Amino acid sequence: MCGIVGAVSTRNIVPILVQGLQRLEYRGYDSCGVAVYSDGANPSHPAGLSRARSTSRVAELAEQVATGRLEGTTGIAHTRWATHGAPAVHNAHPHFSHGPQVGSADAAERPGRIALVHNGIIENHDELRSRLQAKGYVFASQTDTEVIAHLVDSHYNGDLLEAVKASLGHLHGAYAIAVFCKDEPHRLIGARAGSPLILGVGKDGGEHFLASDAMALAGVTDQIVYLEEGDLVDVQLGKFWVLDKAFRPLAPAQRPVKTVQAHSGAAELGQYRHYMQKEIFEQPRAIADSLEGVAAIVPELFDHATPRTPGDTAHRTFAEIDSVLILACGTSYYSGCTAKYWLESIAKIPTQVEVASEYRYRDSVPNPKTLVVTITQSGETADTLAALRHAQGLGMSHTLTICNVATSAMVRECKLAYITRAGVEIGVASTKAFTTQLVGLFLLTLALAQAKGRLTQEQEAEHLKAMRHLPAALQSVLALEPQIISWADDFARMENALFLGRGLHYPIALEGALKLKEISYIHAEAYPAGELKHGPLALVTSAMPVVTVAPNDALLEKLKSNMHEVRARGGVLYVLADADTKIESGEGLHVIRMPEHYGALSPLLHVVPLQLLAYHTACAKGTDVDKPRNLAKSVTVE
Repeated sequence: MCGIVGAVSTRNIVPILVQGLQRLEYRGYDSCGVAVYSDGANPSHPAGLSRARSTSRVAELAEQVATGRLEGTTGIAHTRWATHGAPAVHNAHPHFSHGPQVGSADAAERPGRIALVHNGIIENHDELRSRLQAKGYVFASQTDTEVIAHLVDSHYNGDLLEAVKASLGHLHGAYAIAVFCKDEPHRLIGARAGSPLILGVGKDGGEHFLASDAMALAGVTDQIVYLEEGDLVDVQLGKFWVLDKAFRPLAPAQRPVKTVQAHSGAAELGQYRHYMQKEIFEQPRAIADSLEGVAAIVPELFDHATPRTPGDTAHRTFAEIDSVLILACGTSYYSGCTAKYWLESIAKIPTQVEVASEYRYRDSVPNPKTLVVTITQSGETADTLAALRHAQGLGMSHTLTICNVATSAMVRECKLAYITRAGVEIGVASTKAFTTQLVGLFLLTLALAQAKGRLTQEQEAEHLKAMRHLPAALQSVLALEPQIISWADDFARMENALFLGRGLHYPIALEGALKLKEISYIHAEAYPAGELKHGPLALVTSAMPVVTVAPNDALLEKLKSNMHEVRARGGVLYVLADADTKIESGEGLHVIRMPEHYGALSPLLHVVPLQLLAYHTACAKGTDVDKPRNLAKSVTVE
């Protein structure tokens, strides 16, 4: 969600900060800002702290910076997704603290002493605000972040690191912060707990950076230190120190510098109108990349995380477990729901799928022989990380993640991992991350089936053959785009829609409804088709289009009966049907024929037309496809 960039250098770092924000725009935001220390050389900005903030896009902030000739050698920048306080300039980061008893709220625009940006949520901000107000601090925003800035100021006595250390003990909640002080102009302090933060080591060793995402530093440095939970970092010219959550200095080997290729070129649109469209059409390549080198279905495919002990291998884990618990949110949750059908029908392993944000807050019955599987694109999803830690706290130590970011917190905290190779996904509405997650989950299903003796060599070879054909099959599905555009013209005039599926295509109907909601703002719901007559049928009219996923499987005849129920009530059907289903277009019945039936892997093909339907409907309505309102790409707070 929110993005952080910070730098300490001997050169003007404002262009680097603004460029970093531009590279973090894909995460979603509703305001942005930058603050720097000026040495007074520019008459437009006297020595001290200066900032620019905007509730528009980063491009508008860049114009402000250029017009105001904002320059500095130490600074921080931020993209904010509103939690506490509306999207408004006075709530935008960076926040300043001016010390206590400075007068009225308009004093917040006077030169400050402390500048701070923050990702996360401080749960006890009201209590802290009251205590700070009693000391004379004046608040200019409704944010929980300004509380941290004033708290640091209240503890400042000439050493910024000590002030931050003293402040952290008062914070309850999640945070990643970057803070600097005008009295120590070449020093930047960072801290993280429950929200990601990295350190970028400058190429010449003289300048260093902080960021919430390595993408922000693409082209600036590829030398990255991943901070662990509870870490602090003291960044100065030519040097830095990392401290753990007990404030003990760590040796360099404990937080090593890693070379990370975060290519900015991945964010180029090329021939496409939007990133979402580009990413839909990248799915054949993403799946081919995710399958590269998979010569056989073996447990070792999942030995990508760093084992906590020498015995932590997938082969040993798969032999010990007797059930699977999947934890995920949003689109990743729907991939898990699809995998439940595979795991129980192919591997014959009891599987439970939980919404991560709900799981940790309810009483459950732990089973130490359960394989806990987390699914996340970013590997930093706060709810899923918290659910993982809750499961571990209950004694479930067998953990595995399906994740798109090899360097993420989730991969570091799980014993096993399958790293998908979707590449950078810029659009907020997930597409290629979803289908590559399904690839990873299907491989996991087969590996578990093999480990349990439930997969013959002939079956393994057949499944691998089908998986290798997926990229070509997806290309054929993408060729249906012109037909889907004609459907989208109809949907753009609607306010509601229903999606139906049966069996392992019910989660695909859920995902299709979510995509339509996310980017077109059309209210959409999905149901198992058999549930239609248990309530949702009351909603069906000619103004309620019904999208039906209709593969030629064992449930097809039942599904046809559900479709007749819709037609009998005057409903209009839009059906994605396999070629041999004998469902024909007619009055109130629109059919797009899928190129081929794909058996257990059919969900990967059927979801693509639903992605395209949502995309082209949003285009027809003129919404902001890649940055839908109120949503963020990476949800790093609960």
